Amino acid sequence: MRDFVPLVAGRVGVYVCGATPQSSPHIGHMRSAVAFDVLRRWLERAGDEVTVVRNVTDIDDKVLARAAEAGVPWWQHSLRFEREFAAAYASVNVAPPTYEPRATGHVTEMVELVERLVEAGHAYAAADGSGDVYFDVRSWPSYGELTNQGVDDMAPAEDADPRGKRDPRDFALWKGAKPAEPATASWPTPWGRGRPGWHLECSAMATRYLGAEFDIHGGGLDLRFPHHENELAQSRAAGDGFARYWLHNAWVVQGGEKMSKSLGNTMGMEALVEQVPAVVVRYLLTAPHYRSHIEIVDGSLEEARTAYERVENFVVRAAEVLGAAVTDVDLATVALPAGFVTAMDDDLGTPAAVAVLHDTVRSGNTALAGGEKEAALAAALAVRAMADVLGVDPLDPHWRGGGAGRGEARLRAALDALVRAELEARAAARAVKDYASADDIRTRLTNAGIAVEDTPDGARWTLEEKA
Repeated sequence: MRDFVPLVAGRVGVYVCGATPQSSPHIGHMRSAVAFDVLRRWLERAGDEVTVVRNVTDIDDKVLARAAEAGVPWWQHSLRFEREFAAAYASVNVAPPTYEPRATGHVTEMVELVERLVEAGHAYAAADGSGDVYFDVRSWPSYGELTNQGVDDMAPAEDADPRGKRDPRDFALWKGAKPAEPATASWPTPWGRGRPGWHLECSAMATRYLGAEFDIHGGGLDLRFPHHENELAQSRAAGDGFARYWLHNAWVVQGGEKMSKSLGNTMGMEALVEQVPAVVVRYLLTAPHYRSHIEIVDGSLEEARTAYERVENFVVRAAEVLGAAVTDVDLATVALPAGFVTAMDDDLGTPAAVAVLHDTVRSGNTALAGGEKEAALAAALAVRAMADVLGVDPLDPHWRGGGAGRGEARLRAALDALVRAELEARAAARAVKDYASADDIRTRLTNAGIAVEDTPDGARWTLEEKA
């Protein structure tokens, strides 16, 4: 973001392509949400007022097909999974967008955009009477500019029957109602009843909330073509400046394949946060660069858990030793290490930023061990401030209050109570010089993966890190 200049100083508009709620969310969906949440946090840290729009594509070919398979109305099907997506976003500490419009709530704006394109000579109604309306790609010389493609090198658009198209690459702005589709899935227009095309939906909603020209448009790498290419073409052909910057996050992959429902290689969020705390999922998605694929292999979640727990254990220990100086602080006032700032300003370079985070954890642990409270405090505050930008601050109320996954807060509280009871029994045994019993207690804890450290302020425990 080092070279980023907002359209209006101090104010940034961001549009992110959101969910098509056809089925339950998986970790691949959360990659985009987390990446753009980090962007938002970094811009706000710089003092910008950020407006984030993340849409819901609640009417779509896939939604209609899945609803028909389930035997329920399409709107009921869509709303069910929209709620699942909302819960999944919240579970990984993604802040709600400023606006979250549904496509079905903005049909008026979509019809108006199609009318502008028809009047400008960049769109036409199909001559076959289907009610379809297409964007004429050859009427717009800049078509292909986002992905650096020539029209003749592109594959045909497969979003509608090609018989009504002048060119097979023309894409559907509006889709005429079909006899097999529910009557509730169509709206009246000058071209007959029908429903919007996917690309049209996002253009209309983006400009409705952010204006004819705005700063940043984001989404997954798979959306660059045809979705974002088509959004850009139809919006600019209608006379709108549209997005000035485009950011695309890479995929979560298994065996080199993008996670998708059609391949059957997804990791559902509800099941995932039963395996590890949701903060670990957030860490896993944040640590790599947003433009790099995340390869999920055996051990990936445990590696992320171990790395996150290094941060968590230091912050918790520092809070125990230093108290309110660590816990009761406005993190926005804490200076960030120069290396972290440089990394984040360089296209949100989270790998280098995370490296600075862990370097600071190590130096903080050394300061704590040496009784250097001033240095330990400085490190703890810097670690919390950096982790806050990344959305993984261990003392964030979201994580401490149970947002880390179903039952996670209760499990941690129960474990803490049990271990503290053991430590109190150990302290009592040592007080009467029953060292054999004290050693037995410590051995039991060690065998359970709990490390005990004796300090002048009493014994403290942490979960041991795996080698």
